[in-house]
Amino acid sequence: MQNMRGAILTQTGKAVLRALFPPQCVTCDTLVDEEGMLCPTCWRDMPFIDGLCCDACGLPLPGSDTGAVVHCDECLTLARPWEQGRAALLYGDKARKLLLGLKYYDRLDHVPPAARWMSRAAAPIIRPGMLVAPIPLHWTRFLKRRYNQAAELSRTLAKLNSLDHCPDLLHRTRATGTQDGRGRLGRFNNMQDAFAPNPRQAALLHARDVLLVDDVMTAGATFAAAADCCLAHGAASVRVVALARVARAV
Repeated sequence: MQNMRGAILTQTGKAVLRALFPPQCVTCDTLVDEEGMLCPTCWRDMPFIDGLCCDACGLPLPGSDTGAVVHCDECLTLARPWEQGRAALLYGDKARKLLLGLKYYDRLDHVPPAARWMSRAAAPIIRPGMLVAPIPLHWTRFLKRRYNQAAELSRTLAKLNSLDHCPDLLHRTRATGTQDGRGRLGRFNNMQDAFAPNPRQAALLHARDVLLVDDVMTAGATFAAAADCCLAHGAASVRVVALARVARAV
């Protein structure tokens, strides 16, 4: 009886909150039916990656998806240390707004829908028993931002797929700064040896298939450095997923 009363009070509280603060579209002020939804206009404009894509980085490609493994020109010329990769969105105005809100403006309400989209995109590369881990922030940036957006995404993604999650599997060995404005070579040089396993969690890597999660993939330098670290310390394989994929490295 007490549990039932508590459930009724909880439902009543939720109804009051909905009445006071009706759910809005994730990227605009339009009212929607449920939290974490996009309005029809934003859904139409959101650059979801569907159909044929590069098996290594998730970049959308022209043509029909026949089930054959294909790679973009960039992944044909670069040695990717990870086996497969996916992204939910193509980086553009709508995706940028979503990412900036998540990254800099405490919009953690963006996490549940973003993680659902990532889960859908990553479905072909998820393996049973995978260990999910985020790309870590350097501790100085973490103190400034107060949370790691990649860890928030990876936690929800792991829960959606009933997979083990380790938010502190890796740590940054140094502050790498922003990758903005660096050319492709500069990005890779900047990230060289930038990660190491957390000593308390290193044993989790042994013979595990790892899924690395980040908010954006541009040249892939950050994912490459983190994947190299995982493989060097015993991971069986590494796959990667990002919320958004930048079409061309700058």
